[in-house]
Amino acid sequence: MPVTSYRTCPLCEATCGLEITVDDGRVTRIRGDRADVFSKGFICPKGSTLGELHEDPDRLRRPQIRRGETWTSVTWEEAFAEIEARLLPIREQHGRNSIGVYLGNPNVHGLAGTLYVRPLVKALGTRSVFSASTVDQMPKHVSSGLMFGHPLTIPVPDIDRTDYLLMMGANPKASNGSLATAPDWPGRMEAIRGRGGRIVVVDPRRTESAEMADEHLFIRPGTDAAWLAALVTEVMRLGKVDAGRLTDHTRGLDRLPEVLEGLDADRVDRLTGIPAATTRRIAAELAAAPTAVVYGRLGTHAAAFGTLASWLTDVLNLITGNLDRPGGAMFPRAATETPRRRPFTTGRWHSRVRQHPEALGELPVAALAEEILTPGDGQIRALITVAGNPARSTPDSEGLARALESLEFMVSVDIYVNETTRHADVILPGPSQLQRGHYDVFLSALAIRNVAHYTPPVLPLDDGAPDEWEILARLAGGEPDAVTDGILAEMVQAALTDDMSPLHGRDPSEVTGLLGSRRGPERILDLMLRTGPYRLTLDDLLAAPHGLDHGPLVPRLPDVLRTPSGMAELAPEPLIADVARLEAALDGGGAPVGGEAGFVLVGRRHLRSNNSWMHNVKVLVKGKPRCTLQVHPDDADRLGLADGDPADVTSRTGKLTAPVEVTDSIRPGVVSLPHGWGHNVPGVVLAVASEHAGVNSNLLADEEAFDPLSGNAVLNGIPVQVNRVAS
Repeated sequence: MPVTSYRTCPLCEATCGLEITVDDGRVTRIRGDRADVFSKGFICPKGSTLGELHEDPDRLRRPQIRRGETWTSVTWEEAFAEIEARLLPIREQHGRNSIGVYLGNPNVHGLAGTLYVRPLVKALGTRSVFSASTVDQMPKHVSSGLMFGHPLTIPVPDIDRTDYLLMMGANPKASNGSLATAPDWPGRMEAIRGRGGRIVVVDPRRTESAEMADEHLFIRPGTDAAWLAALVTEVMRLGKVDAGRLTDHTRGLDRLPEVLEGLDADRVDRLTGIPAATTRRIAAELAAAPTAVVYGRLGTHAAAFGTLASWLTDVLNLITGNLDRPGGAMFPRAATETPRRRPFTTGRWHSRVRQHPEALGELPVAALAEEILTPGDGQIRALITVAGNPARSTPDSEGLARALESLEFMVSVDIYVNETTRHADVILPGPSQLQRGHYDVFLSALAIRNVAHYTPPVLPLDDGAPDEWEILARLAGGEPDAVTDGILAEMVQAALTDDMSPLHGRDPSEVTGLLGSRRGPERILDLMLRTGPYRLTLDDLLAAPHGLDHGPLVPRLPDVLRTPSGMAELAPEPLIADVARLEAALDGGGAPVGGEAGFVLVGRRHLRSNNSWMHNVKVLVKGKPRCTLQVHPDDADRLGLADGDPADVTSRTGKLTAPVEVTDSIRPGVVSLPHGWGHNVPGVVLAVASEHAGVNSNLLADEEAFDPLSGNAVLNGIPVQVNRVAS
């Protein structure tokens, strides 16, 4: 008898609701959940493939141990015995920091990775922690921490109520949105224009999202911070600065005219490629719009001035009266939100080789290879990767692959033998996405509407297989339920001592008794919901399979500010000091890209892909090849290139050959390759992906190029040479 279940899709940040039909243990249909309070039936091509992912014959079901070039399936006890026998002696001999940890972004898409990774790192005692955040979003965390006092106090664009959307370095029609959780971005963008609003997209490519906009501006890659600074300057020169009700809750506004004095529309004209008159017009439109919001994403963050760009985005929203205002940039209130009290700081420790400062408890992933390869005290000799593929997602990824091969021991928690895990000694496969309970702790804290969903597993675990949280707990060296109790004890203690918590002053055993007999992350989630702002329980969410809607975002400042001053800091000293670096780049001239000077490389996303995750699903990779080098027709003519021709692309760190796609959707002097491909390396067990291998764009990314404030890698605006392959 077919059974229908409801599930939040865990494959990207959109959190769409799915209706899944299962018959005799197999998924027979997946479609959008039309009753979902947030997505209302919207679904993208990825969401419909969860059944195929579950059934994928390449997905690992049992632990693997590598002996030489041979993988052997073993029992779970044998796998953990191997880890204990080989990992602990390394830590005992070389110290805690000799064990590194890399966390991929799937960890924020699931309860186990969200709740059990921290105990794992704590148990290891290591400071050698790296994640995908420093190839993606760390600039936003750092600027938000400096401005608002906490790295997770991130304003999101209130696109459902705005009259004017200025979008930079983002392509939500392809990515489904990022750091702004919302299903059906295309529909929401159409609604802006439908109610008479305006959308302006600024990007080196005329992206799918730009095609939907009222106006698209080509910008030179890597110059977003300079252009945002010019917008701020021009709004101030217009005399249109109006922080509204936040005027009494901000500090440093009076410093901005002097700090940004030289960064006006005329000065950045040549560097950005956007005419000064256009910059002044956009500044005036932002200031005059009834409501407006500036939204910047990966293209602005994965750049040399990523943190400055993130800061200036929020400054621009504030001075136009659109921060913490309906239709502007607002702060979500997630159902699991707890008080954020710890003062924000960076640089509590530094990397060993190049002295990169820590941020959010981790080091820049651009430093991972050198920390493995450089001898000395604290050298990383063993590595644990959890749901990540840094051999495809990080700068100089071939250099990292060599570093991984040199490790004394490596453990990967992953469901595939991919470009990274092929170097592991032990692979521990978690259950499929359909075999896990799901709640988006992080993504609901970035949602453009206050909603909450919990979805139980659709399919049971395989016989004898542990859940993902149990795998992580055992890696942390503990019995799974004991690790859960330890997490709960810390959370209960925090709630009991917080005078704003509904559990303040209660007996600890009484509190844990409320959680019943649930185990693992569901037990923890129940407590988080009970102490959250809506006083929910997990039973409340189980009774609402389509989700609970707590309404649109509401103004939250100054209550959410956690800066020492209690004010929104518009001129934090680290950011002010970094403006000099931006001005130095302007003084350097930065000749327009293209011509004899070569090219700059940018990445791109596709709706049917999610980094390197989805390339082993046939329905998502079939059709016209997508891993192409996009080149403007003028550049193609100059180089003698035509559609389909192979071209060599060379940077300081590497060289690759890719088929050319000639298109006028890209700025002259700029070329583009998608991120996450390159599956044609020995040892990878991905049959479909290997047939559609593509090339690895991060061969060309430079591990020496990064944003110093956040440690974020520079993946956009990479200088490259492009040449026709000699016949």
